[in-house]
Amino acid sequence: MGIIEDVFQEHLTVLECSRELLVDGIRQAAETITDCYRNGNKVLLFGNGGSAADAMHIEGELISRFKKERDGLPAIAVGCSIPALTAASNDSSYITAMAHFVKALARPGDVAIAISTSGTSANVVEAARAAVAKGVHVIALTGEGGGDLEPIAQQTVCVPSKETARIQEIHITIGHIICEIVEKELFGRC
Repeated sequence: MGIIEDVFQEHLTVLECSRELLVDGIRQAAETITDCYRNGNKVLLFGNGGSAADAMHIEGELISRFKKERDGLPAIAVGCSIPALTAASNDSSYITAMAHFVKALARPGDVAIAISTSGTSANVVEAARAAVAKGVHVIALTGEGGGDLEPIAQQTVCVPSKETARIQEIHITIGHIICEIVEKELFGRC
């Protein structure tokens, strides 16, 4: 087999393992987010690199629509404003920059989705700690083992892989599943 076939096979293997292991965790995360919205709260999302892109992608699905025309749901991809992120990084450090956003934006009853393929990204871990301190429920999307986020988060969905690309592929699938469930629960059949 060549690289293309190998990548597809790897993806399918991780996808199948995720389907077997993560259904309950994904369902619980979707229920937590649905309850958050029912109570008039918002969702904060954060990550680095591809995980920041996933945070922005999920933010867009929640604010705009996923499958159904509907009112938007409040969601903020934290740390995605370059001027604010660089200011916070310059004034303190990159490790605490996203935590500054969380401290400014989070309110008790909100939900934070911390996305890190390793679960050890220091700035994501600090933002998750800041969220917990503000009374925010933290859902971590990580890779195998959960890393440093696992003991901080109230819920952790660990993709059974150590390969960054495969984890990111499953994270966006999980994000789409959560958006579909939340939309169905809040707005009826899609």
